[in-house]
Amino acid sequence: MEQEHKRRPRYRGTHPRTFQEKYKEHDPEKYRSDVEKIIASGKTPAGMHIPILVDEILDVLQIRPGQVGYDATLGYGGHTGHMLERLQGRGHLYATDVDPIEMEKTRSRLAAAGYGPEILTIQHRNFADVDQVAPGVLFDFVLADLGVSSMQIDDPARGFTFKQDGPLDLRLDPSSGVTAAERLRQLDQEELENLLAENSDEPYADRIARAVCQVFRRGGTVDTTRQLYALIEGALSFLPAAERKEAVKKSCQRTFQALRIDVNSEFEVLYTFLDKLPHMLKPGGRAAILTFHSGEDRLVKQAFRQQYRDGLYSDIAREVIRPSPEECRRNPRAHSTKLRWAVRTE
Repeated sequence: MEQEHKRRPRYRGTHPRTFQEKYKEHDPEKYRSDVEKIIASGKTPAGMHIPILVDEILDVLQIRPGQVGYDATLGYGGHTGHMLERLQGRGHLYATDVDPIEMEKTRSRLAAAGYGPEILTIQHRNFADVDQVAPGVLFDFVLADLGVSSMQIDDPARGFTFKQDGPLDLRLDPSSGVTAAERLRQLDQEELENLLAENSDEPYADRIARAVCQVFRRGGTVDTTRQLYALIEGALSFLPAAERKEAVKKSCQRTFQALRIDVNSEFEVLYTFLDKLPHMLKPGGRAAILTFHSGEDRLVKQAFRQQYRDGLYSDIAREVIRPSPEECRRNPRAHSTKLRWAVRTE
């Protein structure tokens, strides 16, 4: 029996505006030319993630056919696909992701590209558990891309963006843990101020913390992304009008970052991963880590330097590798990226 044709949902106006309406970008293989135009214009299509520093990562990892590797942060699978290409059908790649929603979408895309369980094992797991991914196996190469994926940022239902209204969630794994809205209710003013200062160096942490806690003292709630945005905007109303808009934007970015780090215990997870990493690499094995803010980069730099002094690594990156101006033009989300690497002692 022939399947009944279903027309796509209509949207107002001439162009889709919401995340749900951007049907072409949600199916990039079907609408490849449209997606290419969006990327060429320097934007990231909704529901997609453009991998950063691909050539530089491949140069650092020096992947060869027959090796065994680990992609600690599967995400959209961009880096994963390039690493699998280097294996040329021989060896194995393990990959993990804490986000079960995006993980299954990526599994399907990679399976359709010909990468099945014979060469790729995908697990719903936090990369702090690197030692449990493949017990008894040491890796020739490891990649950890610590950035939040564009798919999570673009979908307002995930609560990662203040540009659209949605639940104030910010969990990488929406099936466990407390939301950012719940976390805010747990903190007093001093604790929230310290969180904002420590996790994102927010210069107006005191004013933002005061504004949030005043809402709770009055019996109100901060349950959505735009509610938090409005509070930050109000807390910074003392600034001159000419600089206020940009300051509010940056403070929102830092505040959401600080809450995301806290809700997902990102620093604790990264510290555990870095402590285990050298012991999961074969002699001569190589690791590459992408960071996106100073707190992450500082942890990676300090861990690599200490482990180098301890003799666990024979070589480490002396300077960070950054995206070229051309890559930043094509993908503005690459601007803050830093790549560091280390080589396990033979």
